[in-house]
Amino acid sequence: MDKLLHHISEAFSTPITNPVLVFSIILTIILVSPIILRPIKVPGIIGLILFGVLLGPHGLNWLAKIDKDTLQGNGVDAIDLFSTIGLLYIMFVAGLELEMNEFKKTRNKSLLFGFLTFIIPISIGFPVCYYLLGYDVLPSILIASMFATHTLVSYPIVNSYGISKREAVAITIGGTILTDTTVLIILAVIVGAAQGEINQDFWVTLGVSFVLFLFIMFGVIPRIAKWFFQKIESEKTAHYIFVLAVVFFAAFLAEIAGLEPIIGAFVAGLALNKLIPHSSALMNRIEFIGNAIFIPFFLISVGMIVDVSVLMKGPMALIIAGTLTIVAVTGKFLAATVTSLIAKYSKNDRNLIFGLSNAHAAATLAIIMVGYEREIIDENVLNGTIVLILITCIIASLVTENASRRIVMAGHQDDEHMEHVPEHEERLLLPIANLDTMEPILDFATLIKSKKSPHPLHILSVVADNEQAERNIANARKNLDSMAKYASGSEMDVELLSTIDFNIASGIGRTSKDILADCLILGWPSATSFIDKIVGEKTESILNRTNANLFMCKFVNPFLSNKSIIIFVPSLAESEKGFEYWMEKMLKFAAELTLPLTFVCNRRTQTAILEVLKMLETSVPCSFDNYEDWDNIYGLATFSNADALLVFVSARYGDVSYRDSLDGLAKRVGRYFKKQNLILIFPSRRENQHIDDYEHVETAPIFRKISREIGNMFNKE
Repeated sequence: MDKLLHHISEAFSTPITNPVLVFSIILTIILVSPIILRPIKVPGIIGLILFGVLLGPHGLNWLAKIDKDTLQGNGVDAIDLFSTIGLLYIMFVAGLELEMNEFKKTRNKSLLFGFLTFIIPISIGFPVCYYLLGYDVLPSILIASMFATHTLVSYPIVNSYGISKREAVAITIGGTILTDTTVLIILAVIVGAAQGEINQDFWVTLGVSFVLFLFIMFGVIPRIAKWFFQKIESEKTAHYIFVLAVVFFAAFLAEIAGLEPIIGAFVAGLALNKLIPHSSALMNRIEFIGNAIFIPFFLISVGMIVDVSVLMKGPMALIIAGTLTIVAVTGKFLAATVTSLIAKYSKNDRNLIFGLSNAHAAATLAIIMVGYEREIIDENVLNGTIVLILITCIIASLVTENASRRIVMAGHQDDEHMEHVPEHEERLLLPIANLDTMEPILDFATLIKSKKSPHPLHILSVVADNEQAERNIANARKNLDSMAKYASGSEMDVELLSTIDFNIASGIGRTSKDILADCLILGWPSATSFIDKIVGEKTESILNRTNANLFMCKFVNPFLSNKSIIIFVPSLAESEKGFEYWMEKMLKFAAELTLPLTFVCNRRTQTAILEVLKMLETSVPCSFDNYEDWDNIYGLATFSNADALLVFVSARYGDVSYRDSLDGLAKRVGRYFKKQNLILIFPSRRENQHIDDYEHVETAPIFRKISREIGNMFNKE
């Protein structure tokens, strides 16, 4: 017993050295970090760094990098190895996901913005670092070049607002390619200078080796890759291994050429860009493994280096952090302003360029880490950079969201932002949970389903994957059979689906994608457990895992008892992808029940609804009540009456028409209108495409409130 206790105490003595336990702790951090930090909307990239700070040598000291001086032989620290891989992986994915076609279309303006977003931050940053902060020439150039980089953290916001094809967005993406590539070349020169190697031979060697490197990467590697992908088409695992081999070969080749390995990884991404489609299975594997293991390891290792106590030792560290942040934000704002003046863009486009280019994340971290490891910069700059990353990511998110909203309100969305589901292709999915409430929901599905669609109504039962899964799946099939018998009364074709999954939301999300569902019809959300509230409620999880239209229904009275249908439509709901779809379904529902429709909305939304009504040529009597204060949902109660079926149009978090007042709408509406028939609609959205899961920042409610003020500040005449 004593031996066991001694073994346990030895294993848990700090810093922990048992590799199995260290790996377990890091995987636990990667697992719980997004769960814990999701409620306060802390960006993933910052969350993992914070955990690294907490558990690293300057925090609880659970994790520590092995001191290379104490290693016997040529041992390699596992954390160091994985973090190096993660650093290269970040740069590779950044190169791989850049839109080269968009860059070609707007080449000249992209060159202009790339030059300005590079030269202006450096022109401001160098004198500030050299004269104001007192750093030497090389550290000042390195820090100034870091200001020139940016990461497209807020691109998902632009995509969700349906303005990703806008020219201002395209030139920002093009500028990213140019400025990041130039900064990485400067980094190679700075590292060479720091090692005292800058002479004529250095420049000749760098020039020749750089040309050879580019020839191999763009002339040889793509040809080999194309041949490999064609000849070994069936071996999907081999494709991923080949890509990984190219990345690390390119990093090694860059090192041989006298460049930094991260340049090799970035160039590998550019070289393979055309050969790996963004929506391919191979791309999915690359992103999945990077986001699951390698990139989080790197971010945690960055946190382990950060010493928060340095910020507390004196004002200098805080002054440096504040100065770096102010210079970074100012430089990017001036670059966006000058570009918009030359290209004659509007203020909203200027703010869009500024918002997209302001966030410092992957490339910034990569450059600062190289500088810190080469002892070119000190820990004050390292800690200040972490503060800079946090603040610029938040500002980028706020400004981009505000600018995107204004562009949409001005009526400048991409042409294909509206979804049109042909009636002969419509597919409905009806997941069953509580049999007692499903019959009226099935009736509702029958009423709104297109008569031209040859596809049956898909009825789904999801069973949790546990020791009783087999017994539960048998019970689920019995429930499905009873639903099928009920559906046969209306001569509705149904397809019964049952599946086993880790949780209900995952099963619904997967099945929805498998059958290409246009609409999901669910029962009203029930009370949730404490665990559900922490991890994410079932309803919220289903919303996050699906992009299709989603109707939540609570039918406590027969439809015949309703004398009208009142639809509450929030501002900007007309800009959602699924706007036309739910309008068509509600008109069909009203026509089936021979009930009049009343829309409660603002003037702008009313105009959009009238256009859809005209297009659909409906005979349903429609009227309008004006309501402008959509931040006050409780004010809608004055428009309801006891005989009406109430329909509330909401939005998924991050969508165009989403607002804080829509949070928890189902609970509040369910409590307030206990004895009325209710429908809650979440329109379909664009699939959320983003550069990297650990760079995507979503705005917290408190920040969204601040964003209105920031937006007003940037839009003052």
